[in-house]
This record gives sequence, C-alpha cells and structure tokens, in this order.
Amino acid sequence: MKKRIILALVGLVILIVILGSIKALQITAMIDQGKKFVPPPETVTAATVKADTWETALTAVGTLNAVQGVTVAAELPGKVVNIAFEAGSAVKKGDVLLRQDTSSEEAQLPGALAQVELTRLNLERSEQLVAKGMIARVDRDNAVANAEQAKAQADNIRATISKKTVRAPFSGQLGIRQVNLGQLLREGDPIVTLQSLDPIYVDFTLPQQQLPQVRPGLPVQVTGDALPGATLGGIITAINPLVDAETRTFKIQATAANRGGKLRPGMFVNVAVVLPERQKVLAIPATAILYAPYSDSVFVIEENKEGKGGSVLRQQFVHLGERRGDFVAVTSGLKEGESVVSTGVFKLRNGQSVMIDNKLAPDFQKAPRPENN
Repeated sequence: MKKRIILALVGLVILIVILGSIKALQITAMIDQGKKFVPPPETVTAATVKADTWETALTAVGTLNAVQGVTVAAELPGKVVNIAFEAGSAVKKGDVLLRQDTSSEEAQLPGALAQVELTRLNLERSEQLVAKGMIARVDRDNAVANAEQAKAQADNIRATISKKTVRAPFSGQLGIRQVNLGQLLREGDPIVTLQSLDPIYVDFTLPQQQLPQVRPGLPVQVTGDALPGATLGGIITAINPLVDAETRTFKIQATAANRGGKLRPGMFVNVAVVLPERQKVLAIPATAILYAPYSDSVFVIEENKEGKGGSVLRQQFVHLGERRGDFVAVTSGLKEGESVVSTGVFKLRNGQSVMIDNKLAPDFQKAPRPENN
C-alpha cells in the first residue's frame, strides 16, 4: 500500500516538473518574441524649420475715445417748443437740434429796435447842433451813450433768441434724447450726446522702458471684438510727456479711421505699435510644441542611424519667443532646415519610428482668419 502511494507521489512530482518546464519554455519564447517585436511606425505630419523676418511690435490694450464728444446742454432756461432731431441720427455742424420758447424775447425785440432807431436819430440831431454850437458837447456825448445802450439791448435780445435755438456744434452722431416736448429746461440741463466717430482716438499705455522705441507717426494696428477678422490702421498722434509715478507707464494716443462707425467711444481694443525694425526668427507651427513645466520641447524627425531605414524622433528642448498667428519663434534649440512633427506631439515619445504623411496637415498662417461657424 505504501509502495503505491510513493509511486503516485513520484509520478505527480514528475508531472508537475514536466508541466512547469513546458510553461517556462512558453514564457521564454513569448519574451523572446516580445523583444524581437517592432511596432509599426506612427504616421505624423511634419513641418520644416524656416527662417523668416517678422515685424517688431509693441502690444497693449487700448480704449476708444471720440475726437470730439460732448453732451449738448441748454444754455439758458426755457420751455422746449420744438425737437428737431431723431435719437441716434447723424447731424452736420450747425443743424438745429432744439428750439426753446422765445415768444417773450420776440415781443421785446421790436421795442428795442425802435429805441435803437430813436437814439440814432437823436444822435444825428445832436451832431448837427453841436456843429452849429447850439448845444453843449456833453449833450452830444449823452446821445452817443444812449444810442450804444439801445443797440446793446437789442443785441442782447437777439443773442437770447439765438441761444434758445440749440444747434450741433460739430458733425457727428447723436445719442439718446434726454428731453421731451414742453419740458422746462434749466441752464445746463442735458439734451443729447453728440460724438464724432470718424476718425477716432485710441488711447493706451506702455511701460516706461519702451518710451525710446515709440514716436509720433509710427503706425498702429487695431483689432477687437467689434472687428471680427479685420484690422484697422492708424498712426500715433500724441505721447504724454508725463510718466505715471504709480504704474511707471506713459499714455499714448493714436488716431485711426473708423469708416462705417463700427468702433464706438468706450470700447476696448487690442493695439499693436509696428516698429520700423524687423527681426529674424526661426518659425515653426505652435502645435509642434510640447509644453511642460520643466521645459518646452519639440520632436525632430531624423533618419534611423541603426541601418533599419525609415525615420525616428528625437525630443529636443527649445526656448520660445514671440508668437504670430499659427507660428511661434524659436530662439534656441533648432536649426534652419530641420524637420519637426507639427501636430499630435502629446502622443509621441523619444526614439519612436514614424512615417510622414502631410495630406491632412493644417494650413498654418501668420494671420489666420478662422470661419465663424
């Protein structure tokens, strides 16, 4: 009985050893096969590192202000008898905006004119009598004073009538009406805002260290939400000589054309001051950059030096400069003519085999205008 048990145990041990050996051989074969396995090359898009010259620009955020802007107000008290404008309409210099009641002044004017005529006649008689020696010269002087006073009184009534007819001080666009027919206006009560929109001022600030780079006459480029896909051109017209002691910035005023009145005072815009100097850069698509906290890098495409053919990737750390549209300038780390992966860099690794296919490569531009879908 014991002999049978021993033989069974020996057989079981032999079976386990055989099965373990077979499994070990299978695992060893799988490991060898894994070591020999070469993954297929990854398909990538490529871009060439190109030398380019870019305009040097100083950027800032600006505020729009009207070249001429005012709130038209009542100069004298009076009742509104006629409103001659529509809110939001365009007017020309001298157009009548509003008339106040001038019935009292118009009633006084004929009497004042009659007094002017009477004093004029009295002055003529006094001149004749003085020449004949029939009256004293002081009587003639009194006649001159009375004539001047009568004329001044008539002119004052005419001026009051004129001031109660409110006119546009310059050409521009009106705002919202702030008065109603029959309303009693006091001196200084607002009537309507008036803004001159073309051209328009662009006010912005720059740090004090950039003061030597700017001067009146330099071109500026204005973009903003109100100008989707468009850029307005202008020039610097004034530079504030005072530097803000708190922010260490100085204020600049540019004048830009605003045909169509798309830009309005109070809007914010992006401003770029175009400097005459041009800088040489090495430009690559911004999508070729693998951004990381420790450093930014790109994947350079090189020939496989192991004699297996094809291309492999080499991760190269770079320093970046200014960005223009779809491109970014590389200040160090790359050479002109090198080829880099232009899209999908987050899924790649150093030393990986790749195959270039630019059929689906994006059209990179320095001034892209994406469609508003």
